[in-house]
Amino acid sequence: MNIAVVGLGLIGGSICKSLKKHTFHHIMGIDSDGETVRKALEQGAIDEEITAGELDKANLTIICLYPEAICSFVKENSDKFKKGSIVIDTCGVKKSVVDSCTPVLEEKGILFVGTHPMAGREYSGFDYSTDDLFDNASFIITPTEKTPQIAIDLLSTLAGSIGFGKAVVASPERHDQIIAYTSQLAHVVSNAYVKSPSVLDFNGFSAGSFMDLTRVARLNEDMWTSLFMCNKEALLNEINQIIKSISEYRDAIEDNDYGRLRELLKNGRILKERCNEIYG
Repeated sequence: MNIAVVGLGLIGGSICKSLKKHTFHHIMGIDSDGETVRKALEQGAIDEEITAGELDKANLTIICLYPEAICSFVKENSDKFKKGSIVIDTCGVKKSVVDSCTPVLEEKGILFVGTHPMAGREYSGFDYSTDDLFDNASFIITPTEKTPQIAIDLLSTLAGSIGFGKAVVASPERHDQIIAYTSQLAHVVSNAYVKSPSVLDFNGFSAGSFMDLTRVARLNEDMWTSLFMCNKEALLNEINQIIKSISEYRDAIEDNDYGRLRELLKNGRILKERCNEIYG
């Protein structure tokens, strides 16, 4: 199969490397940065560079750009994709992208399916891409009511072939609701946490908990700004919820309410243990 990958950054580059490592598909790359394309060719991550005008060569096109850029790319190049082919994206929000791209490509006889590889690193760019980034990760597929089962099966099989541990199917709306909690809120909290005046005085006073909580504070602000704003309603709901929860701890401590504080801590521990029992 001929596969075109648009955007050869961390995710796009890792997809290319994983495909080359595990499959015999012909991989074609598109990127606005010539140096990135040179590296991808030199490292054997792609077999050839193509232009948008050559997208009709691809049976599958994987667009690895920011949400707004994905929508713009699809609209600007809708007549260049191969009729009957599949186009997917890999960004971290789904409803706005699926709603924007699906009708544009549908009228051209092209199937658009939103997907989200649940993997990443604190660093961005092709230089940090790896051929094992997706090992045992989840690959989320967000079909609409019109998405044929054969397309879902094909994408699930492809994901498994490059190392993903499982494919998860959810509606675009459900994806965005859950991802606001499991991913986006974590980045907001981590990024806010490091803004304490104490952050530069931790040397010799930190262990695993500090490193775990601050790891994703080192983020790509351009990408995450885009993701947060595209999922504004769901993320605001999660932010308001954690503000409410933290306020309960603050009030218990301020009021010297040992019993209430202990109960809050106990409830959190029990919830975490329940998560471990369910998900490991």
